[in-house]
Amino acid sequence: MYAVIETGGKQYRVEKGDVIDVELAETVDGKAINFDRVLMIGGGEGVRVGSPVVSGASVSGVLVEEIRGPKIKVFKKKRRKGYKKTQGHRQDLLRVRIDAIEG
Repeated sequence: MYAVIETGGKQYRVEKGDVIDVELAETVDGKAINFDRVLMIGGGEGVRVGSPVVSGASVSGVLVEEIRGPKIKVFKKKRRKGYKKTQGHRQDLLRVRIDAIEG
């Protein structure tokens, strides 16, 4: 059984046992994380597609660790003007292991 969830403005296809990196969520209490925005559930009995979400479906997971993503360099330049600017950014991420898909 698999599900398509939406979190942090991105969509992820997950199955039980998968480990995914999602953007830092504000609603992390303890170690359990629950994803309520399930867009689709597929498996042996067919596919259920929500409009926009599948009613009564949820995906639960466990927080593995808090990590930081790769460094992204932002470089700005205006030619022949002597203007150069470099910035960097690293996104805070949560590594989550999917435990159960209900729906």
